[in-house]
Amino acid sequence: MIGSGSQIVQLAGEAQSDALRLDFDHRLKLEFHGSSVTSDAGLLAYRELDDALGLMAIADRHLVDGRIGRNGRHDLVGMLRQSVFGRLAGYEDVNDADRLGRDPAMRWIVGGKAVERDAASTSQMGRFETEWLVSDENLAALIDLPGRWIDRVRGRGSPGTIVLDMDSSVGPTHGDQEGTAYNGHFACTCYHPLFVFNQFGDLERSALRPGNVHSADGWKNVLEPVVARYRERDLRRYFRADAAFANPEVYEFLEVEDYKYTIRLPANRVLQDRIGYLLKRPVGRPPITVRRYYASFRYQAASWTMPRRVVAKVEWHPGELYPRVGFIVTNLARPVERVVAFYNKRGTCEQWIKEGKNAIKWTRLSCCSFAANAVRLQLHALAYNLANFMRTLALPEAVAQWSLTSLREKLIKIGAKVVRHARYAVFQMAEVAVPRELFDKILRLIDGLRRRQAPA
Repeated sequence: MIGSGSQIVQLAGEAQSDALRLDFDHRLKLEFHGSSVTSDAGLLAYRELDDALGLMAIADRHLVDGRIGRNGRHDLVGMLRQSVFGRLAGYEDVNDADRLGRDPAMRWIVGGKAVERDAASTSQMGRFETEWLVSDENLAALIDLPGRWIDRVRGRGSPGTIVLDMDSSVGPTHGDQEGTAYNGHFACTCYHPLFVFNQFGDLERSALRPGNVHSADGWKNVLEPVVARYRERDLRRYFRADAAFANPEVYEFLEVEDYKYTIRLPANRVLQDRIGYLLKRPVGRPPITVRRYYASFRYQAASWTMPRRVVAKVEWHPGELYPRVGFIVTNLARPVERVVAFYNKRGTCEQWIKEGKNAIKWTRLSCCSFAANAVRLQLHALAYNLANFMRTLALPEAVAQWSLTSLREKLIKIGAKVVRHARYAVFQMAEVAVPRELFDKILRLIDGLRRRQAPA
């Protein structure tokens, strides 16, 4: 039985209080101090990373505040922080904004007037995401922002190589959202967003599309701005994609831009005839291990303007009557095994999409208008990139392999009690999955990312 302290007989010598008591052990008290405790204290490490890299400062230079008058309580970049950091912590829309607005960690993350009062409310965040950010100028700035962040973060060192992976995904819908449609491939009513990642797992660019478009629809509008950012840099350039992008226009675009590519090619009778000798069942007993065979040849489809190299892989698996056959069109000059191995790494792109769905919940697109859902996809993209920057730049080796979901559950979801003093505030952090020593190492790695002027 649980009851309030004023309703239960108090033990001798105890003062009346509003604490809840438990009958199974009277030594326990339950007190609720919503404004002085937080369950998301680990977000402060991400706020430190944001400050070290200057990410929100970039956003502040490109977003336009369309509000008129001088009574704006929260500035635009503070509300953007509330949107992005809320998604980092698993609050995928504005429904929890009222509670987050009172959360001490979120108030310090937003900064400004929110530190002493509250951050933005549900209604304020709703207007921010569905009215202010949906303007053509702000939506265009949001779409460009992941690339600007990546240029700031990855431009410090010269990787020498850029590898772009392009893929589409499904965002199931359950209402009358504008642009939603049934997709026969995914067998659901959905949106069909398109993504471009680099080899670090950063989301270079994304676009929300109606649910019934082809997987490669609008590929150039998404890929060309990314290619343009890297055009003048001294880099080795690579591109990978699945069979949906097996299109001569894609090949020609990449060849003009000096990209080496591997793209899955749908099988046809001509291709299978070229490797007919590999499709005959091996002589002898069925193998107990997988047998792999490769081939490489020149091929020109009717829609192509010139022949291109095609690599084939044939796998015979134990217990299977027919082989598994795959074709890849490429302009790489590597041996066939290395071409296939390079293409197979494209699977990490699908893993990053899954992380975006599970950790950031970027398929939660529940607004009525298509433009508002496009804004929300970009906000999810910013949250994903900030989380990935933390994983790739600021995690000690012992936890470097944590997934974004593990980071949310172990690093972000740290409980803390907040003690206010006249000049500062103390977050008394719980030590569970992330002890003090590990958190200190993370902060030291973040501090090493700050740009400092060279001594005179």
